[in-house]
Amino acid sequence: MTEYSDMIEQKRKELLAEEWARGVRSSHIHKLSSMWYDNRPQDTKNHSVMDIMYNDLSIERRLHNGAIVFFNEDKLTGEALVDEWEKATHNMCVCGTVNCRTEYSCTTHGF
Repeated sequence: MTEYSDMIEQKRKELLAEEWARGVRSSHIHKLSSMWYDNRPQDTKNHSVMDIMYNDLSIERRLHNGAIVFFNEDKLTGEALVDEWEKATHNMCVCGTVNCRTEYSCTTHGF
């Protein structure tokens, strides 16, 4: 049975990462048409919108009239999603170190 342990562990990680992906990373209400992901400037021409980014980097936009629009072009899937889940849940720095003592300089390139 141990020959399948790697496959089972990988599937376990995938299932946990998929559950984590549905969590909210950020949300904001705005009237900006210059968001990096925004290909719908007409949404914010006369009204504010609420954008919710999930952990898998998909974005849900709620319009003033109740309509919902999704931005999924940059959505994480597969191994990339598992990698992000591991970083987020294991306190891993962008440099690859767990509990990095110099995390600030890693994310700011020393500035």
